Amino acid sequence: MSFTEFLTANGDGNLVDYMKSISVIEPIPEIFFNQLQEKFKMYFITGGMPEAVRSWTEERNTGLVQTALKNILNAYELDFSKHFEIKDIAKLVLVWNSIPSQLARENKKFLYSAVKDGARAREYEDALTWLCNAGLAYKIFRSTKPGLTMSAYDDLSAFKLYAVDIGLLRRLALLDPIAFNEGNRLFTEFKGALSENFVLQSLVDKYEAIPRYWTSGGQAEVDFIIQRGNDIIPIEVKANQNINSRSLALYGQKYEALTKIRLRFSLRNLKKDGTLLNIPLFMIDNINKLIEIALGKK
Repeated sequence: MSFTEFLTANGDGNLVDYMKSISVIEPIPEIFFNQLQEKFKMYFITGGMPEAVRSWTEERNTGLVQTALKNILNAYELDFSKHFEIKDIAKLVLVWNSIPSQLARENKKFLYSAVKDGARAREYEDALTWLCNAGLAYKIFRSTKPGLTMSAYDDLSAFKLYAVDIGLLRRLALLDPIAFNEGNRLFTEFKGALSENFVLQSLVDKYEAIPRYWTSGGQAEVDFIIQRGNDIIPIEVKANQNINSRSLALYGQKYEALTKIRLRFSLRNLKKDGTLLNIPLFMIDNINKLIEIALGKK
């Protein structure tokens, strides 16, 4: 369930209608911005799993949300035993449970050593592949160059692993909903991993080609690049108030001729500065329309 669908289920169709009505790139009035940000915080707690959303929209009870998400995680682990031999179940559980710690690092590149000391790829790659094929996780490769087709430029030795849902990731990480009451901590917890995971899961639903990420040596890293039609678009996710986009700027300089627009998702208001479009995180479901407006096509 997307954030837009969450809003509808929560009785906030007016906010959905407002976002759909936007036709120019300009700051959203505070009366709407503040409401949307508060609803968005709640989505970080529930995630998009129907059982968890229902526990909130019908009961307004975060305890029931916690229970619903824990039940889903338990069901997943029970399901592991149906597809793997007993000797391999532990490997699957270790990979799955390592996702929060993998994303907690500044460099979120997947490390087998973070699964278990001394772990090797050949021992755990079957478990990782199964998680992705089962739709429980997303494997995002590093791209060596923003070209078409994107898969032609995959570095198969470097990837990140994200969970299918931010609610499940939060529950797996044992992050208590109390963070909802602590300013924007919920967005920035473990180095913005929840915000990145939210953006990734939203992008996967909107584009045929799964996103990649891009790095330039040790100088820069762009969180995601997407293929929209025949355009490659770089995306950065900023979960705190520091929205300097040095990596995005470097990418823009390096691939200026190929880059019609650069996107930054953050907690800041809607704004365009040259080829850089800042989109509030809660507006990701409107990404295509906002790109069209920013490029002067609407």
